[in-house]
Amino acid sequence: MTQIIFKNLEASELARDAARERVQAMIEKFPDLSNARIRVTLEMKNSPKHPGPDLFAVKFHATGGKYKEVTVEKSSPNLYSALADVVDHLLEVLNRTGDRSRVRALRQARATVDVAET
Repeated sequence: MTQIIFKNLEASELARDAARERVQAMIEKFPDLSNARIRVTLEMKNSPKHPGPDLFAVKFHATGGKYKEVTVEKSSPNLYSALADVVDHLLEVLNRTGDRSRVRALRQARATVDVAET
């Protein structure tokens, strides 16, 4: 289940569709994400008291399943470039998480084979 939240930002169907499309592409690459609960927060960070450019942040948070508690957050002056940065970094994080579980399973399999041989 994918939930898209707007924080300090007006809800836009264009932004919602872009986020949903990017998350769907990640789910296609990592099918175990389809079992996870995914929350994408699109946020504008700026202070009305301090002048300066707007800063947009995108936060991806997955709970449950193989990729439990995976959180990636990136900021940029443009909402869509922040979304692209999150997706790029998320690809690395999910690959690394999958590799860790694969290496752990191999290590356990080798340990059981070593024990069985002795």
